[in-house]
Amino acid sequence: MITRGLLDQLLKSGQSLLQDNAAKQAGNNPAGAAGGLTDLLGGAGGSALAAGALGLLLGSNKTVRKVGGNALTYGGLAALGVMAYKAYGNWQAQQGSTPASEPQTLDRLPAPQAEQHSQAILRALVAAAKADGHIDDRERQLIEGEFSKLTQDHEVQQWLAAELNKPLDPGEVARAASSPEMAAEMYLASLLMVDQQHFMERAYLDELARQLQLAPALKQELEAQVQRSVA
Repeated sequence: MITRGLLDQLLKSGQSLLQDNAAKQAGNNPAGAAGGLTDLLGGAGGSALAAGALGLLLGSNKTVRKVGGNALTYGGLAALGVMAYKAYGNWQAQQGSTPASEPQTLDRLPAPQAEQHSQAILRALVAAAKADGHIDDRERQLIEGEFSKLTQDHEVQQWLAAELNKPLDPGEVARAASSPEMAAEMYLASLLMVDQQHFMERAYLDELARQLQLAPALKQELEAQVQRSVA
């Protein structure tokens, strides 16, 4: 199953999605108004489709997450790896330790390993989108429909359907992490999707961090990276 290109396209679509939402919130087409979902999914080209799929994951017929939404403007997969790498470096400096080797984050991996990380990150994104408990059957169908436009890979489509239909289980999500760097990237991606002020989503993040076995100081540094990205 190849997910790297799909995930990169989704992440890079964040900026155009935010611009659309900013226009709506300015009064051109208020978010949540009749037709808003149709407008979000409209347009031509891959980035418009990606924005539609990402908008559905974020909750296109709900309030767009302020922190998560803004953080998505930072770029694609490589930039996510850079953020994780910076967080690791700052955390290690705080510990006063000198690592034997550089953290193997997404931006420093060969293609096969980067694909492994991408699959884990996409799993984390889908799970985080369910953290507020509001994805219903209709939204699942819409999300699956948008992803089918982005990729004709039936394996990816079946995988997504299975992920959407799973009960939310941070322990199961965390088991996809096969390295500390992957765990950090999964948590970072989850932070980008949620509203940390929402108590259900905050509780999900805290439990995910526990299941990923993130050191408390590293968890704080990852959260600080997201805050810096929206400052």
